[in-house]
Amino acid sequence: MSKLKAALLGATGAVGQRYVGMLHGHPSISLDVLMGSESAGRKYGEVVRWLSPEPIPDGIASATVETSKPEAAKGCDLVFSALPSEAARLIEPRFAKAGFAVVSEASAHRMDGDVPLMVPEVNAEHLQLLKVQRKRRGWKGALATTPNCTVTGLAMVMKPLHQRFGFTKAIVTTMQAVSGAGLPGVPSMHIIDNVIPYIKNEEEKVAGEAKKILGTFADGEIAKTEIPIGVSCNRVPVLEGHTETLYSEFSTEASPGEVAAELESFRGRPQELRLHTAPRQPIIVRREPDRPQPRLDRLAGTVRGMSVVVGRIRRGLDERSVQLTLLSHNTIRGAAGTAILTAELLEREGYLGG
Repeated sequence: MSKLKAALLGATGAVGQRYVGMLHGHPSISLDVLMGSESAGRKYGEVVRWLSPEPIPDGIASATVETSKPEAAKGCDLVFSALPSEAARLIEPRFAKAGFAVVSEASAHRMDGDVPLMVPEVNAEHLQLLKVQRKRRGWKGALATTPNCTVTGLAMVMKPLHQRFGFTKAIVTTMQAVSGAGLPGVPSMHIIDNVIPYIKNEEEKVAGEAKKILGTFADGEIAKTEIPIGVSCNRVPVLEGHTETLYSEFSTEASPGEVAAELESFRGRPQELRLHTAPRQPIIVRREPDRPQPRLDRLAGTVRGMSVVVGRIRRGLDERSVQLTLLSHNTIRGAAGTAILTAELLEREGYLGG
């Protein structure tokens, strides 16, 4: 079986580098084209500020960065986008119009009515929206997006709990790693010995995107969930791994033990299909009183960094409320990993090739 050929927009950024690392040796996707703007025409190894302790994969350092134009991706089956939002707003539709299936990290088109916002374990059925998108826009290609890196782990935890117990309210507090700000990130004088209790537009994104992801596909559109979600976002001096506390109120009684069991047994469509980037257990529950912790748990899972880790599950204010802490790797599960998993799902469910 021949591999899918992929191009990567925004290849030199922090998330772009995650794609490079995760696609190296992938059994069904090969990264054939690297694209950028200021770096175009130069060798990747000369322009990238490589962040991983592992060396740049063989053959990538010597690859020439191409311009971010559809003709540069000729012969590719799909395009990954790690572009900044403003650039993505203009560039991504050009690739979709030109016939490419685009999977994007950027926020530019996440909330468009005909664009699926994907966490594959949570809302695989939302890919049906691509049929609507292609018909409405006249595209041979397609555009699917992945969420804000903080939303991914939250949506994965909320999905099985909402199915079983029915959310009536969710209160979320995030402690987000500095890598979530991209390169060059947060200035050291701002974040060392500090917590910054504000990330511009983040709280609105978390609530809005979660409601779309947890919504229902019907009659060619997504009906967003009406769960009230209150969010407070903080930047903390952690390199990688977003930690969140979730206070949940349900329509039925829910004991901490029942919640733990529901989370541990959760599986989605990627696990059913045994997709390469899908961890066997998407949610791992820890029972120690002081877990999860970013340094210890951010790379959890059979696919490193792709499982969400949950701990401190305990009773809330009454028998219909539960509190917990969750952790997800923001540049793997919250970014490149979920996009690659989405591409694998697109291929297996027959959405590539128009």
